[in-house]
Amino acid sequence: MKDNDKSQSNDKLNAIFNIFKSKPNQNLNYKQVSRKIGAETDEERKQVLEILREFTKQKTLRRTGQGKFRLNIQTQTPQQRRIRRVITGCVDMTMNGHAFIVSDEDEKDIFVAHHNLNHALHNDTVKVNIFKTKRTNRYEGEVIEIIERSKQNFVGKVEISGKNGFLIPDSRLIPHDIFIPAEKLNNAKNGQKVVGRITDWAKNMRSPIGEIIDVIGNPGENDTEMHAILAEYDLPYRFPEQLNEIAQQINEKITDADYAERRDFRSITTFTIDPDDAKDFDDALSFRTIDAGKYEIGVHIADVTHYVLPDTEIDKEAAERATSVYLVDRTIPMLPERLSNLICSLRPNEEKLCFSAVFRMDEKANITDEWFGRTVIYSDRRFTYDEAQQVIETKRGDLCNEILTLDKLAKILRAKRFKAGAMNFERSEAKFVLDEKGKPLSLYFKECKDSNNLIEEFMLLANRKVAEYIGKSQKNKKQKTFVYRIHDTPDETKFNKLKEFVKRFGYIVNPASEKDIAKELNKLMANVKNKPEANLVETLALRSMAKATYSIDNIGHYGLAFPFYTHFTSPIRRYPDMLVHRLLAQYLDNAKSAEKTYYQEMCKHSSIMEQRATDAERASIKYKMVEFMQNKKGNCYEGIITGVTEWGIFVEICENKIEGMVSIRGMNDDCYYFDEENYCVEGRMHNKKYTLGDKVHIKVVRCDLERKQIDFVIADEK
Repeated sequence: MKDNDKSQSNDKLNAIFNIFKSKPNQNLNYKQVSRKIGAETDEERKQVLEILREFTKQKTLRRTGQGKFRLNIQTQTPQQRRIRRVITGCVDMTMNGHAFIVSDEDEKDIFVAHHNLNHALHNDTVKVNIFKTKRTNRYEGEVIEIIERSKQNFVGKVEISGKNGFLIPDSRLIPHDIFIPAEKLNNAKNGQKVVGRITDWAKNMRSPIGEIIDVIGNPGENDTEMHAILAEYDLPYRFPEQLNEIAQQINEKITDADYAERRDFRSITTFTIDPDDAKDFDDALSFRTIDAGKYEIGVHIADVTHYVLPDTEIDKEAAERATSVYLVDRTIPMLPERLSNLICSLRPNEEKLCFSAVFRMDEKANITDEWFGRTVIYSDRRFTYDEAQQVIETKRGDLCNEILTLDKLAKILRAKRFKAGAMNFERSEAKFVLDEKGKPLSLYFKECKDSNNLIEEFMLLANRKVAEYIGKSQKNKKQKTFVYRIHDTPDETKFNKLKEFVKRFGYIVNPASEKDIAKELNKLMANVKNKPEANLVETLALRSMAKATYSIDNIGHYGLAFPFYTHFTSPIRRYPDMLVHRLLAQYLDNAKSAEKTYYQEMCKHSSIMEQRATDAERASIKYKMVEFMQNKKGNCYEGIITGVTEWGIFVEICENKIEGMVSIRGMNDDCYYFDEENYCVEGRMHNKKYTLGDKVHIKVVRCDLERKQIDFVIADEK
């Protein structure tokens, strides 16, 4: 079975625990336990010893002498525990089948042993009894109620045995195989990737019962693997055909009434700047000189809501999806392609309907006037980022004066933003060159240049000013319901850990106040740029930050240093932008404030879907990285340690930023243990340490596409 080793490992864990549970007052050594579960080889007995040590760390067992172990009294029955209280939280599963409960009701995460999870799965919302162990001051938990399942569907490989089958989940955080009766296999063939769901899970049953609801395809095929990633994160991988048919019926013709009610920009120079492979052009810039040193700049955004009306079938589907998803080799659009790539796309030499933010600006980027409303435009030129960059660097080419002036203004806006306290994170983005079957041929890192920054600054400006128009103008009145993009201050605990960690590299981060954190982080990012530790430090810095989300309650955007911010500029690919367009249109017509509940729910839903899309994108990149490394087994590289856990150390290869793991089990020169406080693993006999941030030489030994995992071993330095 897939993850046969995982299933067997879980069986061993259960078997070993049950041995001690059945003899709670008996001391046993690893040889005795090995005999009882039939572990005969040296390797199998070594695994038993590791499990016993793991149980001891987690206080499931206690060490009673040299090599002897015994059940901790608090693991026997709930009646023998002193219950502290009951909390509600989210299950954070570990790869060994145990879990931690993350709850706002407790400062520390609560450990729950696998036998106390009572069928709770990763990310489920649960109610937990907390009890204090008798021999230590450690609190542990037992799940007493599953309030809400986080997942209904599970992706994995089906294994057929006789007439029935098992769905073996791809996720290593799902420690149970799902039994599939013959009549529920849905014609799935042995070994195929499928989507299934749990239909029954009796309290006394170890494995749940389920059914196959979709067959994705054969493992290893590019389409199958990309669809499996989408299904894993509960994202759609097919567009309903009936919606494509509805989209075909939409009239793209601009009517006389449309022209009459819109501001006409067709005679003003307008252009787009997008990636080489873009098809959905949802923003354009217009430019004209008003007077010496005075300009009018239009940020024109595809008027999606003109074509997609509320509560229509296309709108309902877009609301459910909430975002387009960008995997390594494909885009899964939020809207039917006829809308996203044709009708709404601001293609060159075509008249298009837009919702626009128009600014009058002096040569120092001071805004003297602003206007928001519906427009009609005509794009004169489509630039790629490289083409626009060529104009900036050579000061020659199409629309040279317009692009150079906009570039100059964008740089002033950017400088003002950083001076106000915005943070400057510019992580390199991995890109692949793929063949026609999706196989990665090479890997490169996308560089952000002036042409990218030009577009970014004017999109930020439009988003900020739209939010200010709604938020600021209502300062002394009742606030109108609106969709804001918010970003909270950094997490204090994570930020303090970052400060301590970067000291190892000689960097001092010491903000005098909360307001100075951004300034100190920008200085840190500048200092680590092009250094071997740059990616690691940037990753840890990003992890110390709060996640940006959508909300009707504005707290500002800390990372951008904007008191008011929203998303207005990408309605083709983000549903919150469609909501913003509709609200802005209503308020421009002096409508009363919209009802809050719907927008509050949509903000929450959109934030969740955005995170899923991000996770799916990362998973697709990880898959391609593993695929890219498949023919490099045996190769040695210099790397940097990016993570340290109880089961191994994560190492990122310096030359290509691809990460893999060195298993502690495979480090045979010593017996290593995890020192969480000092971010390291250390050998018990020779005291050799491997610490977060250390440089190491590694060799590639295994590339597991199913697990999206690369295994390294420590290599001898040359």
